[in-house]
Amino acid sequence: MRKVILVIRDGWGYNPKKENNAIAAAKTPNTDMLMKKYPNTLLNCSGEAVGLPEGYQGNSEVGHLTIGSGRIIFQPLVRINKAIESGEFFKNKAFLKAIENCKKNATSLHLIGLLQSEGVHAHEDHLFALLELCKKNGFKDVFIHAIMDGRDAPPKAGIEHLRKLKKKIADTGIGTIATISGRYFAMDRDKHWDRTKKAYDCIVLAKASEQFDDAEKILLQCYEKNETDEFIEPRMLKGYKGVKENDSIIFFNFRTDRPRQLTQAIVEKEFPGWERKPLKVFFVAMTQYYEPMNASVAFEDQPLNNLLGEVISRAGIRQLRISETEKYAHVTFFFNGQKETPYEGEDRILIASPKVATYDMKPEMSAFEVTERLVQEIEKGIYGFIVVNLVNGDLVGHTGVWAACVKAAEAVDACVGKITEAGLKKNYVLLIFADHGNLEDKSSEFATSHTTNKVPFILVSNEKELQRCRLKENRGLQDIAPTVLWLMGIKKPKEMTGESLIA
Repeated sequence: MRKVILVIRDGWGYNPKKENNAIAAAKTPNTDMLMKKYPNTLLNCSGEAVGLPEGYQGNSEVGHLTIGSGRIIFQPLVRINKAIESGEFFKNKAFLKAIENCKKNATSLHLIGLLQSEGVHAHEDHLFALLELCKKNGFKDVFIHAIMDGRDAPPKAGIEHLRKLKKKIADTGIGTIATISGRYFAMDRDKHWDRTKKAYDCIVLAKASEQFDDAEKILLQCYEKNETDEFIEPRMLKGYKGVKENDSIIFFNFRTDRPRQLTQAIVEKEFPGWERKPLKVFFVAMTQYYEPMNASVAFEDQPLNNLLGEVISRAGIRQLRISETEKYAHVTFFFNGQKETPYEGEDRILIASPKVATYDMKPEMSAFEVTERLVQEIEKGIYGFIVVNLVNGDLVGHTGVWAACVKAAEAVDACVGKITEAGLKKNYVLLIFADHGNLEDKSSEFATSHTTNKVPFILVSNEKELQRCRLKENRGLQDIAPTVLWLMGIKKPKEMTGESLIA
C-alpha cells in the first residue's frame, strides 16, 4: 500500500501572466523543480466544479468539502438560490416561525448578515428574498444589521450594495438599516472576543461609538477617513433600541465558520467570550453553524457518507490532519463533510496562527512551525495518510499587500521543499495542489479576493512508473479523493462521483 500526503497550498492558483502575479514575482525554486520533474496538471476549483454557480470564485470551505468527499456537493448558495427560484424559500418553516413569533408577541425581526454578491459567506439576494417573504406575510417591523465585506470584494464596494439594499427597502416598503459593521468585528472566527463584543454591543444592546441618520452617508464618511468596508467600526441608527425579549433573529450568512462567535454570544448559556446572558429570542441560522446549536436552522445539512477520511479509517489506516488556526477547521471539520468528531485513527495537530492585526505584518505566518512539526510526524512513519494546509497564500493574499504576498509565496515554497524531501525519504506519494487561487492575481479586480483560476496539481513520487504517468486534464477537486484511494489500492465507494486523475 502506498502512503499519501496531501499538501494544500491554500490560495496558490495558476496564471500564465506575470503581471500582478505574486507567485511569478517570488523566488520559488522548489515549485519550479517539482513542476519540471514530476507529472502535473491543472484542476478546476470554482463555479460548478465545487457546487457553486458558474463563474463564482471557489473558497476554502467548498474546496475542502469537495476534496474530502470526492464528489460535487451543491453548496448552500446554490441550494438557497434554487429554493428562491422554485418558491420553496418562501415556505421555509424556520423563516415562517420567526415571523409568526414576532406577530404573536408584537416584537421585531432582525436580519443579520454580510452584504455581498460574491456568494462566499452570504448573498444579498437572500436578504432581498427575506424582505419579500416579510412583505408576503404582511410583516413590517424589520431591522437590518448590515455587515460590510471588503475582503471577498474590493475595499469600498460596500456602498453600492448599501444603495441596492436601500432601493429594495423602498420597493418592498419593508426594513430599516439599524446597524452597520465591518466583518472584522461581526465575523471574527479566531476568538478575538473584543471584536465580536463590539458588534454584539451595537446590534443587541444598541451601544455604539457613533450613531447615524443615514447608513449611506456614514459609510461615505468612513471612506473619507480611510475606514474601509472590512474595518467599519460598528455604528447604529439614531433611536435604535437593540434586540428585545421575544424578538426574532435571522442570521442569513450560509457559510458556517464566521457567524459562530456572534451567534454563540446571542443564544448560548455556555459562552467563553465575556460575561452576558443568552437572549430569549427566536433565532434562525441559515445553516448549521455548529453542533449543538440553541437555534433553528433554515437549510439543514445534507447527510454525506463514505468520505475519504471515513474510507481510510475503515481500512484501518492511521491518518493525520495538520494546519495552523486559520485553516484547521478546513482540514478537519470541512474535509470530514462538516462533522466535528474525528474518525477512528485520525489524529489532529493545531499550530496557533500568529496574533497580529493583519497577516501582511507576518507573511510567513506559522508555516515553518507547521512544517517542522509535520516533518517530525512524517519521520515517525506511522501515518498512511496525511493532510496539511499551508495557509499563507490565501490569508496574506486577502490583505492585498504586494510585498507581503510575494514573501508568503516564498515561505510556502520553502515549506513545500522541506515537506517533499521528508515525504520522499519515507516513501510517501505527495499530491501538491490548492483549494482555490488568490496569490497569482493581485490586479485591482482581485486585490483582496480569491480568483476563478485553475490550480496546479503535482504528483510527486519515488516510483518511476508514477513519475512517467499521464494526468487527466480539465478535471477538478472532486478527483483528489479517488486518486488517493487508487494510489492506496482501496476501492472507491459508489458515492464518490470523482475519478482518479491518473490516466
